[in-house]
Amino acid sequence: MDNEGTAGGVRSVQRAVEILALLSEERTTVTVSEIVAETALAKTTAVRLIHTLEQNGLVWSTARGITAGPGLWRWAYLARQGWELPEEFRALMRELSQSTSETVNLYVRRDVQRVCIAQQQSTQTLRHVVHVGDQLPLWGGASSKILLLEATGSLRERVAATAPVPDAGPRLAEGVQRAREAGFALSHGEREVGVSAVAVPVLTRSGRVGSALTISGPTARFTDERVEGFVAALREVCAQMTRRGFTHPFEG
Repeated sequence: MDNEGTAGGVRSVQRAVEILALLSEERTTVTVSEIVAETALAKTTAVRLIHTLEQNGLVWSTARGITAGPGLWRWAYLARQGWELPEEFRALMRELSQSTSETVNLYVRRDVQRVCIAQQQSTQTLRHVVHVGDQLPLWGGASSKILLLEATGSLRERVAATAPVPDAGPRLAEGVQRAREAGFALSHGEREVGVSAVAVPVLTRSGRVGSALTISGPTARFTDERVEGFVAALREVCAQMTRRGFTHPFEG
């Protein structure tokens, strides 16, 4: 296949993914008109892509619109097998969320991004929510500092290049160094105004930083006293996860 054909194929895949991305827990169906409006695709192109997705069982046409198809079940099962934490780890996160009344997330690094692989939401009305599978930038946030503790200078430079501020490099290096000295990271409104987070590392069997366990929520609730308690609680849970041999798909 020539370069033009290859590029066209890649564009088609990206457009198909954009259609699937319109579906969510809050929006389980989407109409063709909505797809055209929100993806800027020509109607004929959208219909052709929808037809291809439907042929492969990835979407299903209903009277209300396009919805997720049964073919996604197989992929969802494979993803669940590879990503879902064992119940013992989910129980630890659940207990941590209940004891702190805040949201607990577990992140791993994927190149210049961090991926949420597990979450236990706070039951409070005002809370911070990141969905499992969400990919977030590494230039900000407490968990980012932890996930970059063992990063090379070139990786930090690549991460800083994705930041929306010009002085991201020095700020990131300083934040990582503070996290290294303290053994935890704290952020206030770095990525989202009004949101704070505390993170500590979960170590692998070999003693490397495998993931970052975080507690996050409204900045108003992250007083110095509460942060101190959060750090102690996070460290206890992380120690248990490390002892039990936590691993993730990107390790090794």
